[in-house]
Amino acid sequence: MKLSQKIYTTLIFVFLYAPIGILVLFSFNASNSTGVFEGFSLRWYRELFQDKATLAALKNTLILAVASSAIATVIGTAAAVGISRMKKQYLKGALMTVTNVPMMNPDIVTGISMMLLFVFVGTLLHFDNNLSFWTLLIAHVTFNLPYVILSVLPKIKQLDSQLPEAAMDLGCTPMQAFFRVELPAIMPGVLTGAIMAFTLSLDDFVISYFTVGSGFETLPIRIYSMTKKRVTPDMYALSTLIFIAILLLLILSNVTSAKSEKKVKKTLHKGATVKLKRFFSAFSAFIMVFLLCAAAVPVSAEDITINVYNWGEYISDGSEDSLDVNAEFTKATGIKVNYSTYASNEDLYAKLKSGATGYDVIIPSDYMIKRLADENMLEELNYENIPNYQYVYDDFKGLYYDPEEKYTAPYTYGIIGVIYNSARVDEEDVADKSWDLLWNKKYSKMILQFNNSRDAFGTAMYLEGINVNTTDEALWRQALTKLVEQKPIVQSYVMDEIYNKMESGEAWISSYYVGDYLSMYENNEDLAFYFPKEGTNYFVDAMCIPKGSRNKEAAEAYINFMLSKEIAIANAEYIYYASPNSLVVEDPEYADYMGEEAMELLYPDIDFAAEYDKNCYKTLPAETLSLVNNLWEELKIDGSVDAWIYISCIVIIVGFLGIGIYNFAIKKYRDNY
Repeated sequence: MKLSQKIYTTLIFVFLYAPIGILVLFSFNASNSTGVFEGFSLRWYRELFQDKATLAALKNTLILAVASSAIATVIGTAAAVGISRMKKQYLKGALMTVTNVPMMNPDIVTGISMMLLFVFVGTLLHFDNNLSFWTLLIAHVTFNLPYVILSVLPKIKQLDSQLPEAAMDLGCTPMQAFFRVELPAIMPGVLTGAIMAFTLSLDDFVISYFTVGSGFETLPIRIYSMTKKRVTPDMYALSTLIFIAILLLLILSNVTSAKSEKKVKKTLHKGATVKLKRFFSAFSAFIMVFLLCAAAVPVSAEDITINVYNWGEYISDGSEDSLDVNAEFTKATGIKVNYSTYASNEDLYAKLKSGATGYDVIIPSDYMIKRLADENMLEELNYENIPNYQYVYDDFKGLYYDPEEKYTAPYTYGIIGVIYNSARVDEEDVADKSWDLLWNKKYSKMILQFNNSRDAFGTAMYLEGINVNTTDEALWRQALTKLVEQKPIVQSYVMDEIYNKMESGEAWISSYYVGDYLSMYENNEDLAFYFPKEGTNYFVDAMCIPKGSRNKEAAEAYINFMLSKEIAIANAEYIYYASPNSLVVEDPEYADYMGEEAMELLYPDIDFAAEYDKNCYKTLPAETLSLVNNLWEELKIDGSVDAWIYISCIVIIVGFLGIGIYNFAIKKYRDNY
């Protein structure tokens, strides 16, 4: 191999595997920072095996992947054999076209269409939950089937068509001929299809997100839900283990395929065919046993299970030596908890609005609570079943999103401010504690901005003295002008990426939530924080019960439990957000645990009710929401691609065209001479 080819090959492998190498490296990081390596440790591997929620998600993912790949392999192999034996070419071509559609179709289109189908059928048949594990399994089998079919068909085409006929001439039935002659020959394709289906199912997020029901969380969905805060390093450890397992599986598959092909070329041993027949039958047996076991699980009428839907990383779950709140609730009441997570209020709203699944407890933010209440999507609470509600401070009762105290019990609250690197930002630039720091050209390309429209526009509107809840288009465009002015000095628009960038010193200035700042400060003590003088966003997240809850009293018992002293303190210590619960704030041990500086930031000496009413985000009319979304797209798209990217793309395209023309000319030359 020429030196240039070796260099090219090396660069390709570096490009493909450098990110995985970094992931493996940081899985051994001693600290919880995902941006700064502070020494070798097995800490996150220990944390991984103590994280019950992650292990449960991994178990669910493996069960789903094994079941869906097994079913898809059996059905796909049978379909491939059937397609290969079709006589009419136009019919075969039409069927292959239909088979290819799920592969070519964008995952989001497939996911949404299947969700609508399941909801329609479930509503028609009056199911309690339209989405469940079974709908998820059907969805995974559906998108796995084409890959199995396309893996098996080439092997069938390579097979001498006279062999099965010869076997039947010698006394075999068609079924015996298939198992003794055809199946051993096509087994490499069958195994390849099964492994491909397994890996695709293991990796899928988009289709799973739209078709999964309450109480069943796969690993990709769990990782996505962590974007509310950060993807914790124990996910790096898990990803490393999965990568190694998949790598070994692929190596084993290639070795097995090579050996199988050699055996088939030499002879078809009777023992081998018996083993293959047993293997193929085992797939069917597994499916039947799996379905029967699942269907036969007895459900006691006395068993009560509630479905809780919360933000990712927003409850004390037993990881990092914390209290497992849901396990404690089950221990105290006997009521089981199916716990699943979402990444944004809009995700929650979409799930509830679709009617796809039933939840008993949800924890949305204030503006979303108002929207749900206005659309009659919340149940009124019976506060007699929630006696611990008395410990919630009066400042957090009767706020704009629930003025009559019908629907909510506050869970936590927070305030947005400015985070900066005190070792990099000059003191005189932060002395006046203004939003203007995010527009300071001295720190060009070291500034981060929110990657969501409401918060990003909020920074500009507070600075300009504009009401963040205005419906005046001219004022929103004024804020857009301010953000356009800021854009050339912004390094990037971020959400959870802020952790890596601020902790590592890659960025120096950003706006974010005070609770998350305290988490970042643990990994970089140069970081500092202030609340801008012009005003800032105050938000409250509260517990609610959505319409259609089948266990309302059990849900109210859960809400009451979450407001009890030990549980509320455990949650407050774990998530680092402020608590509206007097049992938490007035507890000296909690104050000692958080520290004086953290307590001053989380609980500033202000009239919260007044500041909240003045500065919080309120529900905007549909027309204004549409305007904001359009302005946000205008900001992100306008000039978002640098000139060098266009130039690089043109160079690459010209290069490919040049190579194509050169190869065409060489071929013509060789054909002529």
